[in-house]
Amino acid sequence: MGDTAILIVAGVLLAAIVIYGAYIVIRGRKSEVEERLGRYTAGIEVEAPKQEKRASPIGERLDRALAGRGIAENIRIQLARADLKLTVSEYLAATVISVVLAAAAGMILFRSPLLAMVAGVVGFFAPRWYVGFLQRKRLRTFNNQLSDTINLMVNSIRAGYSVLQAMEAVAEEMSPPTSEEFHRVVREVQLGLSMEEALNNLLRRVRSDDLDLMVTAMNVQREVGGNLAEVLDAISYTIRERVRIQGEIRALTAQGRWSGYIVSFLPLVVSVAMYFLNRDFFIVMIENPCGWIMIGVAIGLLVAGYIVIQKIVTIEV
Repeated sequence: MGDTAILIVAGVLLAAIVIYGAYIVIRGRKSEVEERLGRYTAGIEVEAPKQEKRASPIGERLDRALAGRGIAENIRIQLARADLKLTVSEYLAATVISVVLAAAAGMILFRSPLLAMVAGVVGFFAPRWYVGFLQRKRLRTFNNQLSDTINLMVNSIRAGYSVLQAMEAVAEEMSPPTSEEFHRVVREVQLGLSMEEALNNLLRRVRSDDLDLMVTAMNVQREVGGNLAEVLDAISYTIRERVRIQGEIRALTAQGRWSGYIVSFLPLVVSVAMYFLNRDFFIVMIENPCGWIMIGVAIGLLVAGYIVIQKIVTIEV
């Protein structure tokens, strides 16, 4: 009966946390970058609309306490790159909730304080992994759209548009995330930033080598002159070829990458299954200090093997 009550309480807690997390994620609120477009440049700051102020006094106090600190600025930039509509305080709250939930789940499933601590560590890194996954997904989508974006800018410039008007066309015609990022660039320029500063802010939000190449070409053209349309057209061809080659490489290395995933995670899955199917057989290793040494060595070798395989199949273009 005691175990049933624990499971019921854990289920209710899990449901409450999931509902609260979904509410935070889907709540329609402008991102930090959109609310304060000029924060990266001294003297320019956009005030957030009053109706969109946060209602939580604890969150607002925590945001004010963390304002200007290096860790808060880094978290804010990472959230902006992932396009997550969260403040720093909300992200930290989500991390704490993830740690508590993971530790509680580990304690209920494994009945071991040590394994509960390990689960808590996993819960601590889970939000970071999720943010990193969203960043990689968004960056990959942006890079795939960049060639079409440059083509649209080239056609707009050849039709007589200015560079800013060409960016406005990109913001209106392209799909996210490209349209969102170029819309921010246009708004920053309209608020008084120079084109170079706005493009540098774009590079801070989107760490793309192809975008860096385009921005560098635009900055050089503004200083020395020349035909920007022809330069961007050549860059667009280079980017298309790079994307094509990267797609071929991913197709050729897919087997190696999935082999690395299977080899790395299959032992963990088998161990967890063995723990639940034959606990008396598996518990001997956990209760013995030598068993923990074996587990540590095995995990270290799995991590090393995964890193080596990823290094082999990762080819820079």
